[in-house]
Amino acid sequence: MTTATRTASTLATLWRSTVGKKAVMAVTGLVMLLYLVAHMLGNLKVFFGPDDINGYAAWLRTIGQPFLGHEWFLWIARLALLASVVLHGVSAYQLSRRDLAARPSKYVHQRRRASYATRTMRWGGVILGLFVVWHILDLTTLTVNPVAEHGHVYQNIVGTFGRWYSDVIYIVAMLALGFHIRHGFWSAAQTLGANNARRDRALKLTANGLALLLTAGFLSVPVAVMTGVVK
Repeated sequence: MTTATRTASTLATLWRSTVGKKAVMAVTGLVMLLYLVAHMLGNLKVFFGPDDINGYAAWLRTIGQPFLGHEWFLWIARLALLASVVLHGVSAYQLSRRDLAARPSKYVHQRRRASYATRTMRWGGVILGLFVVWHILDLTTLTVNPVAEHGHVYQNIVGTFGRWYSDVIYIVAMLALGFHIRHGFWSAAQTLGANNARRDRALKLTANGLALLLTAGFLSVPVAVMTGVVK
């Protein structure tokens, strides 16, 4: 058996195990968290005016040049993020199915209600999955954007948040994101073995702080457009 074959076999075995799936969820969750922090910071450039955020968007398309081609970095990042989202979602679904299958048959019709955190994570994941599709159509492909000016990020943002239903969709999704991060960060820390009696308080504070910071940061943009701060 070659080294590559052994490695593939080990990874397959890890993937099939419950511990492996939880580890995949934790690692991909942290990858997405890092992306969200960077994405939020980029979004906040809208407060500095059209030139600032439009220039930032143009710069993203040139990262790595001349070694990388135009927009290559963006596509690499998108593919890595897509892989993380798919692996995260598949792991969550399969773990959920295993949890249901492992319950004694006598509790099939009388099983205890899932905890608040678990229900929030499940529904939050569905909401966020649907929102990602909408967000891409709105501000990436501009398919449903009322302005749809390629290269004019500022104008597209103002255009989309000038519609009440876009604001509602975005606000609901960002609240779901906050709950998801709050519970997900703590779960990831447990899975990766970062928590212990001395660190638990600090990890919980970090989870709450990250959730609050990201939710407030993302929501500040539609609120700014709605109130006329950004126009």
